[in-house]
Amino acid sequence: MVTGVGGSTGLSLSRQLRDLGHWVLGVDMRPVHGSAADAVAVVSPVDAPGYLWELRGLVAAHGVDVVIPTVSGELVAAAAARKDFAPGAEMLIADPAPVSIASDKYLTMKCLDNVGVPVPDFGLPGDFSSMNEAMARMGGWLVVKPRVSRGGRGVQILERHTDGGRNAERIWRTLDDSWLVQRFATGTEYAPMVYRSGIEGDHRDVVVVMEKSELKYGRWGSAVSVKRLAPSSASDVAGTAAAATAALGLTGAVDMDIRRMPDGTPVVLEVNARFGPHSAYAPELLHHAMKRYAAGQVVGGAV
Repeated sequence: MVTGVGGSTGLSLSRQLRDLGHWVLGVDMRPVHGSAADAVAVVSPVDAPGYLWELRGLVAAHGVDVVIPTVSGELVAAAAARKDFAPGAEMLIADPAPVSIASDKYLTMKCLDNVGVPVPDFGLPGDFSSMNEAMARMGGWLVVKPRVSRGGRGVQILERHTDGGRNAERIWRTLDDSWLVQRFATGTEYAPMVYRSGIEGDHRDVVVVMEKSELKYGRWGSAVSVKRLAPSSASDVAGTAAAATAALGLTGAVDMDIRRMPDGTPVVLEVNARFGPHSAYAPELLHHAMKRYAAGQVVGGAV
């Protein structure tokens, strides 16, 4: 079972799994074309009280043995239910505590900063007396984003140049501490993907770095196009991604955003405890996950 099969991440995983010879049940809160999977089903939104029970019913009805959650809003609940989700079915997601930290962008920044994994300057709106103070302390443009959100929804850039800062001030006045404030990292943006087994002594974890070669709004926004980089051309980005994954205690598939600061230092912007939308460019991640499952080495139990 692949959740969110109507989205780019879920659809990509469904196609990869089917190419590998697996039968796939795709589920989504909206009707999707039947070609998205071998079978498709419409389920309630992820925040509905009975959502996980609907998935359990579908698992039983279709004999599903592996569940791959892809929707950001379901990850915390899915991780909490992972160990006893359904008889004979494994949920491919990390343990609850790391997933909960990764789902809160402020907690992610705090945890990484505490252990020395580079992140941009950050804080909560309540940490600053005004937007001007935040800009002065962080050196210019700001990124504001919901601490808990799905993908890039709600992300905004605050700057003063186009209209004297009037729009930025208007946005700033609407923020509370459910939002994260970050310094805007102006360099190249990357989408590294990691598969970490979490098994002690296993040094075969997979890290693939994608460069976001075109962004929706020019200097920021979701990726319009990406390209896979050779390991030698972005080894510092790969190292930062691996360090962030280990520092948070995440296992299994991890997707994140990293940018370079003006001095070239790669900094982690956010981390997602799931496969990302570009996993088709790194098919070895899914191959690794399925081999681990087949060998009885499911994700979780991070070290």
